[in-house]
Amino acid sequence: MSTKLRLTLMNFLQFFLWGSWLISLGGYMIVKLNFTGGQVGGIYATMGLASLFMPGLLGVVADRWINAEKLLGICHLIGALLLFWASTVTDPDLMYWIMLLNAMVYMPTIALNNTVSYTILKQKGMDVVKDFPPIRVWGTVGFIMAMWVVDLCGWSLSPLQLYIGSAAAFILGLYAFTMPSCPPAKSQKKRTLISSLGLDAFVLFKQPKIATFFIFAMLLGAALQITNTFGTPFLQEFAKNPAYASLFAVTHPGILMSISQMSETLFILAIPFFLSRFGIKKVVLMSIFAWVLRFGLFGLGNPGDGLVLLVMSMIIYGIAFDFFNISGSLFIETEASPEIRASAQGLFMIMTNGIGAFVGGWVSGWVVDYFTAADGMKDWQNIWFVFATYALILGILFAIFFRYKHVPKAA
Repeated sequence: MSTKLRLTLMNFLQFFLWGSWLISLGGYMIVKLNFTGGQVGGIYATMGLASLFMPGLLGVVADRWINAEKLLGICHLIGALLLFWASTVTDPDLMYWIMLLNAMVYMPTIALNNTVSYTILKQKGMDVVKDFPPIRVWGTVGFIMAMWVVDLCGWSLSPLQLYIGSAAAFILGLYAFTMPSCPPAKSQKKRTLISSLGLDAFVLFKQPKIATFFIFAMLLGAALQITNTFGTPFLQEFAKNPAYASLFAVTHPGILMSISQMSETLFILAIPFFLSRFGIKKVVLMSIFAWVLRFGLFGLGNPGDGLVLLVMSMIIYGIAFDFFNISGSLFIETEASPEIRASAQGLFMIMTNGIGAFVGGWVSGWVVDYFTAADGMKDWQNIWFVFATYALILGILFAIFFRYKHVPKAA
């Protein structure tokens, strides 16, 4: 098997196992296990909590003591056991701790997967910038395929989705040990724990422009996982209405939601054009107002005559997610000095996928509970409108307070 094919399979499995439960687990917990919105939001917030420190900690381990491919395998084997355990649990408190442990071993593997891929490509004399993106895109394909498998097999409201994730993690864990050796780099300058966690990049807060960007990155990061957490439960609850119960969006919510990931793969290709033409401020504003539409169209849509609004929301997701996540990372890369670029990227992840996602998980769960009636019915329209209003206010404030003048590059 060629090097590229082996790495393609590794990336496919890396995101297949995540896609098997990330989008559908919220619906299973709310509809079948009767967890509250706050409990579900808290469980999803574990990914943000784990992202605060685990990628940095395991990055130090891979840099100094253990081969990256072996550490990747160990994490996935532990994760396989945790997902299998989670499939047997019906208590929200126990589910929280299991999924926190799972997040602690899964979230670092996203970076470890990249490290293994980069190292092997360089060992084989390949161009990382040219050869990695066509490999990485199969990760998104794997995520989408997992969503389709779970949906078409009728496992969206079943613990079987966690069995699928557990099996994929187990296979990937074993497979990682067969990859070419990726030993710790023998660098004269060892990375400190503070550097690996991105903490030495806090010097960037001395620059008002960068400080403002990081603050808004945290605030927008709170919105990134909301539709992943509550999108499927929202669609599944339409089954309680006989007029909608048999419609496609209700019976196959995973397939409908997967349009978001398809959109993501397309809009990522448009980022270089938009950044060079409009600059980071306008591109991030496009992202923020795309979130306004993402949430607002959820609030206006339904599986019947409002299906087109739901589909539009899925398509807009590519702009909402990519134009902030990828463009923001590129902006930090260009603004940070070379000696702290890696730390700056770590800080960007902490602000968005760490603090932002953690706070967003808990607060969004509280919002859902606030609009839940005594009989368990949720006022989804008002829920989505609250999130849309939040994004709208964020967009207005960002336009006012983020000072940045873009100079278009000459053609």
